[in-house]
Amino acid sequence: MALDPESLYQVVHQTRVLRPPRQSLATFGTTSISYYLISKPVYGELVGDTGETVVRHGKVMAERPQIVTPYYLLNLFRGFEHGEEYANYLSQSYGANSPGLLYSYRNDLEDTSVVSDPPAAVGQRLSDDLERDGQSLAAVIQVVDHLWDVSLMKFIFDLTVSSLGQNVAELAGRGLLGMEGGLPRAARARIEELFAGVTRGGVNPTELKAELDRWGAFRDYEDRFLRCAIDWKGRNR
Repeated sequence: MALDPESLYQVVHQTRVLRPPRQSLATFGTTSISYYLISKPVYGELVGDTGETVVRHGKVMAERPQIVTPYYLLNLFRGFEHGEEYANYLSQSYGANSPGLLYSYRNDLEDTSVVSDPPAAVGQRLSDDLERDGQSLAAVIQVVDHLWDVSLMKFIFDLTVSSLGQNVAELAGRGLLGMEGGLPRAARARIEELFAGVTRGGVNPTELKAELDRWGAFRDYEDRFLRCAIDWKGRNR
């Protein structure tokens, strides 16, 4: 179902983070964030306020940040029904060089339940539990029930923005922010990692090919890729 810009805007501005994570996103590794999304059930619009709360629990994996270009925009969000619309919203709202271009995310919804308490009480209880248990990479978010994935993407993008300063400083410290042959040095480094992975046998050549295509760089590496892919196929017969 397509989502019009006005509806998307309303969902974004109705999203509230009741308990944010206590850590930033990692610069050189994957960050796993546990989330609890709370909302009034969508059927309440038909039958009236039931005093119930829908609770969705899952994890968002924020993969190691990459220095990317707008080529990557539509590949940022996987596992989200409205990922394409939200990516376009980010581009229009923040510009082609928005921080969201530096990260990719994967969503794993683990379970959904309905409890008899109202959202305010449920949110407070969950927040208190996370604080007591010292859960530094967990969040409680009040969302719009039928468009919860948009609310979740809004949360992770805001967390990305708040992590950006630290991540950029660490990337700059390793000299990865400059350009090399029309691509960011970080992209070249990532491509070299994938070539090494194919050579070792732990990475399928199709993954390397996809990365080269996303950068529009396959022709630059074509001969090397074909040799590498042939060797890989010979070892995996």
